[in-house]
Amino acid sequence: MDAAEQLPPAVRVLNEAGASPYVLLCEHASRFMPRACKGLGLGAEDLERHIAWDIGAADVAGALSRLIDAPLVMAGYSRLLIDLNRPVDSPTSIPETSETTVIPGNAALAPDERARRIALYFDPFQSAVRRLLDARRAAERPATIIGVHSFTPVYKGVARPWHAGILYRRSRVFGHALAEALGGAAAHIAENEPYQIEDDSDYTVPVHGEARGLDAVLIELRQDLVATSEGASAWAIRLASALQSLAKAA
Repeated sequence: MDAAEQLPPAVRVLNEAGASPYVLLCEHASRFMPRACKGLGLGAEDLERHIAWDIGAADVAGALSRLIDAPLVMAGYSRLLIDLNRPVDSPTSIPETSETTVIPGNAALAPDERARRIALYFDPFQSAVRRLLDARRAAERPATIIGVHSFTPVYKGVARPWHAGILYRRSRVFGHALAEALGGAAAHIAENEPYQIEDDSDYTVPVHGEARGLDAVLIELRQDLVATSEGASAWAIRLASALQSLAKAA
């Protein structure tokens, strides 16, 4: 009989008391899948792809947290079990198809299994974010939310030319300023590409940011630029410089 599997926590909060005005979230940090889930019917190669996690995002977020002394909330499990940046009633919360890949273990999911995943993975992460933001508000400390993500260079056969995208909705001033601080369009920095913030497909910005009256953006980095430790480190340094310049100017 196999030894009991050592399961990671659903959420890790790093540098909780960090002095930075920024709070970092990495909702798609991990591709970990418990053995009991049998890969949701997928092969090992699929569980290394973007459909399972945001490649490079955890490395960038961790380095950025250290560089700017910011708290960081990180997911412990694959987004295929449940996506932490989706409302639980969204069709993409527990996807039956991701990009063009069918996820057999998510097909016709029983209500009790859906509830189990919410309780095990979704709720602990969101509760950790709420506690952190509540504590900062009680201490009268600023909190600008930065979600760290990555995107594929090609999606469904269409090339994505941007090096990074800053996604925002109500935080127009901050979002535009961050894009410009990173070099703007001339440096292949897009605004609200390759995705847009929507209530039915996003959770972090609408719930943890806008509902609290906080500035909140998602940073999307092209995966081929952050897939190596060198690339991730370079982008963390670049983001740290841009964010610190904005903090000083505020």
